[in-house]
Amino acid sequence: MSTGELLSIEPLELKFPFELKKQISCSLQLSNKTDNYVAFKVKTTNPKKYCVRPNTGIVLPRSTCDIIVTMQAQKEAPTDMQCKDKFLLQSVKTNDGATAKDINAEMFNKEAGHVVEECKLRVVYVSPPQPPSPVPEGSEEGSSPRGSGSDNGHVNGSEFVNATKAFSERLETHDRTVEARALISKLTEEKNNAIQQNNKLRQELELLRRAGNKNRAGVSFVFVICVGLLGIILGYIMKRS
Repeated sequence: MSTGELLSIEPLELKFPFELKKQISCSLQLSNKTDNYVAFKVKTTNPKKYCVRPNTGIVLPRSTCDIIVTMQAQKEAPTDMQCKDKFLLQSVKTNDGATAKDINAEMFNKEAGHVVEECKLRVVYVSPPQPPSPVPEGSEEGSSPRGSGSDNGHVNGSEFVNATKAFSERLETHDRTVEARALISKLTEEKNNAIQQNNKLRQELELLRRAGNKNRAGVSFVFVICVGLLGIILGYIMKRS
């Protein structure tokens, strides 16, 4: 806990139970130890990675204020689970009755003669909670199980990195499986469409063939009639001559 004259800050380390591809949040509590209104402002060395709500505000006399810090989902695990990101919390006395709308950058300007308290906070990655492991058979009653992890049930950094990498590989394998299934489904749909188009073309071709046969039959019949009429006319002419 910080022991500044204006605010007490708890905790001084932002501990995130690191998990890949997941947003993680932790909280800070500011306690005003004075009878004055205190304005605060939170800064970070990596503003794109973290979201702080609220990042500025007023802590009323002898009261507290909670701050939520959210780390955006990360695609890769850091080497040895170490993080160099840091936060800076600045606090300064302000006028009674001040609100968050009254806060401006000039209030925290030391060069302007303002007395600004500063507290640096560091970021720490911890392993996520592990499911309880079963008690090995044959262990003596009352004996404490020994594990390969560190104290308080946390695995060491290298083991956690290996676990996160394995989890990431399983996610990638799952994604590839989903993509393969989608591709197979798409190809099957295209195949069915092609078969339907083929059947449709065959039906149209059969209709055209039948229509052609009807046309040829009609032409032959007309030709026979014409030849018969011509024969009758010629016979009539020859009789008259």
